[in-house]
Amino acid sequence: QLQLVESGGGLVQAGGSLRLSCVASGRAFGNYNRAWFRQAPGKERELVAAIVWSGGATAYADSVKGRFTISKDNAKNTVYLQVNSLKPEDTAVYYCAAGAGPIWSAAAYAYWGRGTQVTVSS
Repeated sequence: QLQLVESGGGLVQAGGSLRLSCVASGRAFGNYNRAWFRQAPGKERELVAAIVWSGGATAYADSVKGRFTISKDNAKNTVYLQVNSLKPEDTAVYYCAAGAGPIWSAAAYAYWGRGTQVTVSS
């Protein structure tokens, strides 16, 4: 199995920043692509950022372009999400995921972390 553990969430004021981390266990699935999703209460899960593990190409949802940055450290099996200029509407549980398919296809992600809460106050 591939186990993913997120960290770095918290309570911040509007305009603030956080750096989320997601560590994957083992090396068996080291080449799987990675992504960050978020889900707010009463709303559908949203794919916000994704990255090709081997090459580093990235993709972002329109709602976060220019504010969020996904990056990775292959040697540490870790993917990061730098979230800047946070808005109250960014409040959600943020999940990392891994999969072998196209990075901008939610169906490609078969492995999920438990999530980390990001709360942005007005």
